Amino acid sequence: MLDEVLSLRGRTSSFTADTPLLGSLPELDSMAVATLLTTIEERFGFAVDDGDISGETFATVGSLTAFVTEHAG
Repeated sequence: MLDEVLSLRGRTSSFTADTPLLGSLPELDSMAVATLLTTIEERFGFAVDDGDISGETFATVGSLTAFVTEHAG
């Protein structure tokens, strides 16, 4: 999903849970965060409350995965 939303052209194939996102990927700007959140809501069927989101949510691939797992299930 990161690859698709951020148009990373396959770069995510080398990402691990520790791969930093926010501040490390120039493609992940405020507009991309909004698009990514909308995509997460649509794909996983839950609404994201603004109060649930922080910079830590997008710190790494692992933190974003944990956020989705926690809210989707």
